[in-house]
Amino acid sequence: MTLLGGAAALLTPLVGEAQPEAKIPRIGYLGTDLGKGAREAFLQGLRALGYVEGRNVVLEYRYGEGQNFEQLPSLAAELVALKVDVIVAIAGTLAALAAQQATGTIPVVFIAVGDPVTSGLVNSLARPGGNITGLSALVPELVGKWLEILKQAAPGVSRVVLLRQSGGTGEHTDQVVLTEAANAARALGVQLQVVEARGPGDLNRAFAEITAARAEALAVLSTPMLSGERTQLVGFAVNNRLPTVFSFRSYVDAGGLISYGPSVPDMCRHAATYVDKILKGAKPAELPVEQPTKFELVINLKTAKVLGLSVPQSLLARADEVIE
Repeated sequence: MTLLGGAAALLTPLVGEAQPEAKIPRIGYLGTDLGKGAREAFLQGLRALGYVEGRNVVLEYRYGEGQNFEQLPSLAAELVALKVDVIVAIAGTLAALAAQQATGTIPVVFIAVGDPVTSGLVNSLARPGGNITGLSALVPELVGKWLEILKQAAPGVSRVVLLRQSGGTGEHTDQVVLTEAANAARALGVQLQVVEARGPGDLNRAFAEITAARAEALAVLSTPMLSGERTQLVGFAVNNRLPTVFSFRSYVDAGGLISYGPSVPDMCRHAATYVDKILKGAKPAELPVEQPTKFELVINLKTAKVLGLSVPQSLLARADEVIE
């Protein structure tokens, strides 16, 4: 009994010792200051899964300023040096490529990448194969829908310009988009002309080309560069009385006429599920890249009024949101 009592006495302190605290995960957030709404949507997604910033998860934010995407590689390297558990690349393809360049081991979740396969980020959508996965934003078939919406909003339109950034979505995706656009224009009986802009400094030349083409409507294939110049794009369209359809609602919030495309906040919220799975042990290589499933139609009636355009009630009835 004495021996047993002594053993129990020796074990008692061990049993009473506090267990080591669970490690609080650290998430690196790589983006630009153009996407402030995206941050809140991502945090909403985390909270829905039980992660509360400052309580059971730490976020390290690194933002590029405006159009200065050249900052992204150094910012990604800073996150790697902090030894975060996962990096969320929120600013499309350029942020994802910067994270890929910075690390081959830390898991990376990208959001709103145009074509992750041709960009060299993943081997395939079904099996990414490396330390990177996430959500793709581009559905090439949507360009046909944009032209259809433009024709419904302005039935008299016969000449449409598609504005795109050369090399902005990868060679393969570019070709698919242009083929889809040509097929849709032919089916709708409209003349389509493609105008390219290489960068912000090339927009004035592109605008002059659009004017020379006597465009009656405009479709804009969004890239991070064009998104950053959306105020200038919207101003040009309104000043030239061009009904314009855009990829994302951020353009319509800035005064554009119509947007139809993936919901970026929805993608940001959904990205939190990737982070959750990775923090629980899933490998990015085995998490398929997802393409958008939720699309939203947003119409700005204030802009329609400025353009002298009467948007048909049938189109308004289909809109997810009408800005009045």
